[in-house]
Amino acid sequence: MFVGASFLLPGPAWAGIGFQPVNPEELKMVSEPQAQGAPAVILYRRVDRDDNRYTPHEDNYLRVKILTEEGRKYANVELPFEKGFETISGLRARTIKPDGTIVEFDGKVFEKSIVKSRTSAYLVKTFALPDVETGGIIEYYYTIDLKEHYVFESHWILSQDLFTRSAKFTLKPYASSYNEFHLRWTGQQLPPGANLKEEPNAVVEMEAQNIPAFLAEDHMPPENEMKARVDFVYDRELPESNADKYWKNVGKKRNGALESFVGKRKAMEEAVSQIVAPGDAPEVKLRKIYARVQQIRNTSYEIQKTEQEEKREKEKEINNVEDLWKRGYGDGGQLTWLFLGLARAAGFEGYGCWVADRQQYFFNPKLMQSSKLDANVVLVKMNGKDMYFDPGGAFTPFGLLTWSETGVTGLRLDGDGGSWITTTLPEASQSQIHREAKLKLSDTGDLEGKLTVSYTGLEAMYRRLEERHEDDTARKKRAEESVKDQIPAAAEIELTNKPDWAGTETPLIVEFDLKIAGWASSAGRRATLPVGFFTEHEKHTFEHTNRVFPIYFEYPYEKVDDVTVELPDGWKIDSVPPQKTQDAKVLTYDLKVDNGGGTVRIVRRFNVDLVLLDAKYYPALRKFYEVIRSSDEQQILLLPSVSAAVN
Repeated sequence: MFVGASFLLPGPAWAGIGFQPVNPEELKMVSEPQAQGAPAVILYRRVDRDDNRYTPHEDNYLRVKILTEEGRKYANVELPFEKGFETISGLRARTIKPDGTIVEFDGKVFEKSIVKSRTSAYLVKTFALPDVETGGIIEYYYTIDLKEHYVFESHWILSQDLFTRSAKFTLKPYASSYNEFHLRWTGQQLPPGANLKEEPNAVVEMEAQNIPAFLAEDHMPPENEMKARVDFVYDRELPESNADKYWKNVGKKRNGALESFVGKRKAMEEAVSQIVAPGDAPEVKLRKIYARVQQIRNTSYEIQKTEQEEKREKEKEINNVEDLWKRGYGDGGQLTWLFLGLARAAGFEGYGCWVADRQQYFFNPKLMQSSKLDANVVLVKMNGKDMYFDPGGAFTPFGLLTWSETGVTGLRLDGDGGSWITTTLPEASQSQIHREAKLKLSDTGDLEGKLTVSYTGLEAMYRRLEERHEDDTARKKRAEESVKDQIPAAAEIELTNKPDWAGTETPLIVEFDLKIAGWASSAGRRATLPVGFFTEHEKHTFEHTNRVFPIYFEYPYEKVDDVTVELPDGWKIDSVPPQKTQDAKVLTYDLKVDNGGGTVRIVRRFNVDLVLLDAKYYPALRKFYEVIRSSDEQQILLLPSVSAAVN
């Protein structure tokens, strides 16, 4: 890691990127010594970023050598972007065949959404280059046009999924005729020899060679946190070398802005009188205030308006909590501060906190990046206990935070500059998936019956969040598919109830008709019934022998499966697996099968009560999951009636 020096930001002219000349030596190469067995390598990459105030953009160029037949898949290119903040323009692409023949890309470019994880997705522009052969080269360049003023999270990401022979990065810093900004930078995981330098015209530049390929792993920390990268930080004042002084200054400024926004005591007291009753207990008061704030229109979760639509509506800026209360809408951050204003007016000791969202990165105060404290929550002291709240997070239950705000460092604001806090991490039992099935087994081995799935805490919150803009048809399809994905066999699923997608405090309850053909199978004169019903996701978790990165779970959670199977008339249970309990403290597993005389009941409980685990503990973790898989694959032995014909 390094930190760059400060300088004032002038504005030189800027040049774009075009294709490089064909290099005969690159066409001849058949392998890369520093990336043995690689299907392809990046020969050259360039990123030129311009943080211009009105037309910020980033030019990108890649030249890729195809080394094997497998490497031809890189001809299918995906360019990710954040809709509403970024657009992709100026795309040019071509194929260079092994004999040097050039084939220009003139095909179509498509846009699609890619699911990246259970809680996030991104958009990509995708296209396929023509006539790509082993030994050939593909190259393309394009521009990412950024939204105005969308430049204060500037960065270079060096790591790619392919080995990079050579790369060059430049940044033309933001400049303003009204304000002076100072630029500094921080780097991590950089390859040897990759040093930044400031050019005479104030362009920041870096060249790097032999950048290793980045191989993503399941359940790993945010990818960008693990990649070689450079982050740029803009400061209005001259940079402070002392981290404590830096954060005191940040804390005082943010506290001043907060108190200006929430300091409408009389208006808040009048609002509180409409929400709570004088005789309400403290927790009842706080719950009523929380619920009332969540009823207010939250613009952060609406389908984003175009700039033209916003101008047409001529919405005035909300300057304080009184404005917000009168207008009846605000963004998520403003609603959270409204909750603080109301809580204080109701007599609670409350503090505003800025915390470091851990969805994209991990926070390090020593790097002095105030922009990384980018999520606001409220701390309320009640009955001698610190409680954290974020009612601006849609569907967030009382007493919980959005997962990426849990267990993170934050700055509790006050007039002296604030103090560091760590937000609470919920217990696994607070975010549960509970599946209860009442099923009947036919004498042909088919299962049929009812399934009720109850989601609580963060498990309910994120499903509601994902479905907030969907219609009933899309919600039904997603709910059914989520169950099918958990069953290690073909299943017929039909949603039978109308789940409460708009709730916050109540569990999300989803009911289904379920049918699985041929679940029981014959084994000589007996039949076997698998004990693992909803275990498909654990089947392939942590299968790889080696591990590079730490293990990362978004939040603690618990899964409970309670399955009762009624046997056909005349059938008997020959044997059931013994109870299996595996306790690794932060991970627990318990499987119990009971013979009920004509029925069999399977209760499986799986508890994950950790967030981050060092890679050195991976062998033990992998062994734990192997035990789970082995236990889930056990069979119940049945004795069919004489007339039964099991498949």
